Amino acid sequence: MPGNQHHPNYPSVDQSDRTIPRNLRQSGDADIDLVISNRVRKSPFWHLSVEEGCHEATVYNHMYHPRAFIDPEDGGSEAEYELLVNDVALWDVAVERQIRVKGPDAEAFVNYVITRDATDIEPMRGKYAICCNDDGGILNDFVLLRPDDDEFWFSIADSDLLQWLQGVTIGNDFEVDVDEIDVSPMQIQGPKSPDVIESLIDDAVEDVPYYGLLEATINDVPVLVSQTGFSGEAGFEIYVREATTNAEAVWNPVLETVKDHGGAAAPVNGRRRIAAGILSLGQDMDHETSPFQVNLGYQVPDDKDADYVGKAELERQKEAIENGEFPFTHKLVGLKMAGDPILEWASDYWLISDPETGDKCGYLTSAGWNPDLEANLGLGFVPAEKLQAATDVPLDDSIYDADLDLEFEVHLPDEYAAEPGEPVYATLAKVPFKESVNPSAREQAKIHARDDVDE
Repeated sequence: MPGNQHHPNYPSVDQSDRTIPRNLRQSGDADIDLVISNRVRKSPFWHLSVEEGCHEATVYNHMYHPRAFIDPEDGGSEAEYELLVNDVALWDVAVERQIRVKGPDAEAFVNYVITRDATDIEPMRGKYAICCNDDGGILNDFVLLRPDDDEFWFSIADSDLLQWLQGVTIGNDFEVDVDEIDVSPMQIQGPKSPDVIESLIDDAVEDVPYYGLLEATINDVPVLVSQTGFSGEAGFEIYVREATTNAEAVWNPVLETVKDHGGAAAPVNGRRRIAAGILSLGQDMDHETSPFQVNLGYQVPDDKDADYVGKAELERQKEAIENGEFPFTHKLVGLKMAGDPILEWASDYWLISDPETGDKCGYLTSAGWNPDLEANLGLGFVPAEKLQAATDVPLDDSIYDADLDLEFEVHLPDEYAAEPGEPVYATLAKVPFKESVNPSAREQAKIHARDDVDE
């Protein structure tokens, strides 16, 4: 957005509930190159992704992460989206570093650091979970796998959770070892992913439940297969053991099989995860975000008797919300927006205005064009007070299923705006915008939580 580089940080957007406000300056795409150095780790699959045409990357968990493969002249992100929803895609997600908790007190330790009940997770099963700090802020959200009675793997999102978990052990009596292990996952996502997995492991996967685990070998390398993913489409993840040594031995036959089924190496398109309502740590939430702000209130159970980090504050927030209060200034919502298709990664938190006053009052965290819904979709923070004034529904997860007639304006860059320099029209939408083929981790967990209440 030319001319806005030095604008103050929009004080009309109330960030008084944050110690470090979001940087809302609209600095745009800096058009600079990503420096590749040995200070940031390369995944065991990094060079293989480059060989397959990776031409855009970011840094995630102190590792380089492929984010684009298909050249724009060959369809770019639109072609990658079609590959995901119609065929199958292989993505290096070794950045989901594996933190292992192992020992006689593994279950008790994990139960203390996550908000949900770890004792419900059977061996060879997994669960979507979060860790919070004492203030109720989200430290990490992850796939939590339990390959054995005394062993859990945290397949983490983008933050230094290892150091925090190790810190929790200090001064406590948990008999556990906590460390990162040499296990790297890759994702196979899309409607043809079950056929790919069955071709690779010569075993039926139809009996593997959602979030179920399966021990297997690929090219004589031991792997752990889970029915999970970050796409909203059918999908699996292959966790390669001793990945530093075995990367090529697994990646090459997996890629060949994916290609045999009409697929290719490609990122799990971010615009599909937005449609599924899947959140991204760092974008949509961080350590100053309450689960109740971002459709993760179901992660705070009513019936967990055991103590856990953040329990007192989260239960206080839960009670306040049930009483019609809200312990935050803004809440994340879904928005359907006008404007030209947003096909690239957003370089800023684009601003949201109240159309009645014209005041800038919030900001988008994630945005992208969805060809199936033929609309730009966004996740963004809007004033909680404005939401509450429009409904009697408390500002917990139930707000995402409510019919609210609310309108906003979004200040997109000129390349996406209907008219340069003018905001586009946006309406509140239910989240998820589009149901998942296999319910995402968040949707599945929410369904189970509701079923438990109904029982």
